[in-house]
Amino acid sequence: MAEQLREEKNTYRVQGFSCANCAGKFENNVKKLPNVENAKVNFGASKISVYGEATVEELEKAGSFENLKVFPEHTTNEPDEKKEEKEPFYLKYSTLFYSSLFMAFGFLSMFINGNDNIVTALLFIASMLVGGLSLLKTGLHNLVRFEFDMRTLMTIAVIGGVIIGEWAEVAVVVILFALSEELERFSMDRARKSIQSLMDIAPNQAIVKRFGQETTVHVNDIVIGDMMIVKPGQKIAMDGVIVGGSSSINQAAITGESVPVEKSLDDEVFAGTLNEEGHLEVKVTKLVNDTTLAKIIHLVEEAQAERAPAQAFVDRFAKYYTPAIMVIAAMVAVLPPLFFEASWETWVYQGLAVLVVGCPCALVISTPISIVSAIGNAAKKGVLVKGGIYLEEIGGLKAIAFDKTGTLTKGVPVVTDVEMIDQDAEQKELLGKISALEKRSQHPLASAILKKADEEAVDYEKISVDHFTSLTGKGIQGDIDGVTYYVGSPSLFNEVSTLDAGVNDKIKTLQNEGKTVVVAGTKEKVQVILAVADEVREASQNVIQKLHREGIEKTIMLTGDNANTGNAIGKQVGVTDVRSELLPQDKLKVIRSLRERHQKVAMVGDGVNDAPALAASTVGIAMGGAGTDTALETADVALMGDDLEKLPFLVRLSRKTLNTIKGNITFAIAIKVAALLLVIPGWLTLWIAILSDMGATILVALNSMRLMRVKEE
Repeated sequence: MAEQLREEKNTYRVQGFSCANCAGKFENNVKKLPNVENAKVNFGASKISVYGEATVEELEKAGSFENLKVFPEHTTNEPDEKKEEKEPFYLKYSTLFYSSLFMAFGFLSMFINGNDNIVTALLFIASMLVGGLSLLKTGLHNLVRFEFDMRTLMTIAVIGGVIIGEWAEVAVVVILFALSEELERFSMDRARKSIQSLMDIAPNQAIVKRFGQETTVHVNDIVIGDMMIVKPGQKIAMDGVIVGGSSSINQAAITGESVPVEKSLDDEVFAGTLNEEGHLEVKVTKLVNDTTLAKIIHLVEEAQAERAPAQAFVDRFAKYYTPAIMVIAAMVAVLPPLFFEASWETWVYQGLAVLVVGCPCALVISTPISIVSAIGNAAKKGVLVKGGIYLEEIGGLKAIAFDKTGTLTKGVPVVTDVEMIDQDAEQKELLGKISALEKRSQHPLASAILKKADEEAVDYEKISVDHFTSLTGKGIQGDIDGVTYYVGSPSLFNEVSTLDAGVNDKIKTLQNEGKTVVVAGTKEKVQVILAVADEVREASQNVIQKLHREGIEKTIMLTGDNANTGNAIGKQVGVTDVRSELLPQDKLKVIRSLRERHQKVAMVGDGVNDAPALAASTVGIAMGGAGTDTALETADVALMGDDLEKLPFLVRLSRKTLNTIKGNITFAIAIKVAALLLVIPGWLTLWIAILSDMGATILVALNSMRLMRVKEE
């Protein structure tokens, strides 16, 4: 039965989370429901995953302490939070407004009638009840259950303040605490919206051609195989393949590319991208919940649920911190009057102030807002980070290993040099004969030679080849117009002919540049030398330089090529180390040895062939996630647009995030300690306590939200 419950997972959106502590309490309450095996709250995405069976009513009852509203993830009803956004400002914050109004009248009455007047007291009590009813209800509920969080601390402080007659200060404390919670909620909502805005990228309707008629239908009603019509200037609603037309597609929403990409027949297009020019017919290949955009949104939301190490530290710290504050407050209130004949009223007041200043609001939100802001910023720029833990790990990287093919290079071989040896032969005619032979070959380099012929408009299709033979591991041969031609490695020509010193020198020069040499000719003489190479990406050298400037000590290129080729390309791009002639299992060994030496090592690859090495690294970074489901699912980080230039931005964003979190935690603790030290001379007041707590919360939230604005260089 337990196994069955564990497998049954339902996800719900939650409206009304005001703080991380409330989210944790809600999670614990849901776990206690009779048919629930487990539950996991995603505070960053305002969601809860329930393993087992629970009704919406049961879930809302578990969150009744905070008046939480729960909706199934894929509901057709409009969530209340969207309705709330449409409410006028004065209605949305009416509780805070009326509470402040009563407090203002209270101060006016105090000024006219004095502090001990019954009207003054009633006005301040009204202010407290209006503004703090939710706080007091939750706090008293916590006290009965011996659950201690920030609301418990505030409730004890409010009750204590009322008992000793500090009406005005307690009313101010209640209002400022309510204001602090609203600001905390606002900050978290802003960070969430940086991700939720992704949901609005794709249109929810599309023009579909059915039975010869064009009709507008909702994306939920579109099925695989439907023919979608996309007009110029329209956004593409679903993933698919172009079956008619061509156009420039702005893919910035998915891949972060600033320049539109030319797309034509059989090219893949993504939901949420913009058709800029042509009229397209697109065959739908994925349902609405399976599109690349939907997967990105899902994975980014899941990423927020993964607690970063700093967040785990804060959670553990807060668990012991709150009870410790209560003990300190009790000692401050009791010890001076008992042992030093000090005033009970003075030191009980000081103890209550300690409770208020001890609220861990700023500490608790120091990490989640930073993580959500950074992950949202990265997603909008085409970098998918799968969790806060990876964001932090990248910030501590000392070394990054790169697969060569398809990462530092384009992964497509091209002809870089054509050296004519036989000066009597005509280059275009000779290239035609070589291409006619290569067309019959299965060798990977054949495509590069054929592409070169196509670029130079060489018509090789009409050239007849007789007695074609593939010479395994060496090359090919065939007869053209009664003459036997050979195309292959230098070693082939050492067997069928003799390479003179001048030709050998040219071959060695090209090989030292990291190029593969193809020799062509007859038994009598070598006629031409072709050099083929995997082109280095234009951005590779610049990216490596930026990474070194960002503090990455070691950049290592891993390749299966020979040492000459590896060293030549490594020198060209500027990596600090090159490891050549590696099989997939060898790459795995290299990553493990690098981790032993540098502790934190990232591996950048294509997400498929380099899977073992990616898995063994501290952070696996996959290139081109937009077109590869495997990369999206398996990598820790995916560069959606196959754009290596996003890597320095990611490292910089990660380091800024790490520094921001550390700064937030240090500041939050320091301001608490500074305020608590005011107890020694007896200067700490409830005003100072709540202002220091609220000030720290606001500054920490604003500092965290700056991560939404980190830009690429």
